[in-house]
Amino acid sequence: MKILIASPIDMDAVKELAKNHDVKDVTTATREEINSQMPDCEVLVFRSGIDISAELMERAPHLKLLVRAGSGIDNIDMIYVRERGLELVRIPEPGAQAVAEMAFAFMLTLSRNLFKADHSMRQGKWTKYEHEGYLLKNKTLGIVGVGNIGTRVAEMGLVWGMKVIGCIEHLTAERKSEFAQKNISLMDFDDVVSQADYLSIHVPLKDSTRNLIGAEEFAKMKYGSYLINLARGGIVDEMALREGLVNGGRIRAAALDVHKNEGAGKLSPLVNLPNVILTPHVGAMAVDAQREIGRRAIDIINDFEKSQRGIQPAGRRVGTGPLNVHMIQEVDND
Repeated sequence: MKILIASPIDMDAVKELAKNHDVKDVTTATREEINSQMPDCEVLVFRSGIDISAELMERAPHLKLLVRAGSGIDNIDMIYVRERGLELVRIPEPGAQAVAEMAFAFMLTLSRNLFKADHSMRQGKWTKYEHEGYLLKNKTLGIVGVGNIGTRVAEMGLVWGMKVIGCIEHLTAERKSEFAQKNISLMDFDDVVSQADYLSIHVPLKDSTRNLIGAEEFAKMKYGSYLINLARGGIVDEMALREGLVNGGRIRAAALDVHKNEGAGKLSPLVNLPNVILTPHVGAMAVDAQREIGRRAIDIINDFEKSQRGIQPAGRRVGTGPLNVHMIQEVDND
């Protein structure tokens, strides 16, 4: 099959695919160059950094399969995908663990002031008594979006001795009971925001979650609380967050791996604040996770190619997701 790799994936996977398929790597190409390669494309492999628009897909009359090397679908024109009947397969599991672990890395770094302590050491200072922090144990971890990633973060919080609360989009008594058995208390969104010492965001970006965390929410947060966002930048109002970090004292510090404007040369409005950690959307970029995503992409494409020839695939690695997926459930992003 003719495969276009539009976003970086594990290079061993690219080499393996090239043994049996016509593979073109356009990860460093301009949009115009990518457009020029679309007419022959049958399979498009991509991540979150590229806009999979109707205009792009229309350039590919032979396009049959979209492989999302992750889980978020906010960069895909889903209306066009459904109307055209294209196959879309996500690979959410490997990146979910990586993102969850990074959420905890953020919490530990913020709570113990590690970024400030590191900075002072590099300046030749010995500020041992100026960087006292806080334990995670006995603190309340609030998770907005207890889905694939959020549940993993919750489980880690319990291991660290935290009280874990969270919210989901459709709260029912049955779901509440289900999570209660895991020692995770589901409640309304506003209650999670107001009770959390650490508020961690894990919802997809869509109309209902755009600027979900804004000035009104920051005003409800506990004094001295922390905000962690590894979902999507548009979910948090960055200017309102800046105000909350600079004035009022409610938000002690924040860590963001995702941003409203991403890419080289685009500076966050939070860039000059000392109580903020900013990273370039690297939550899922653990070597082990990316290798597994690559392996699963190979399985997906090879299975699809066999199905096109009328051959029933022998089996599929857990988590690659089914083929013939036209109605994609919106879950956690990576």
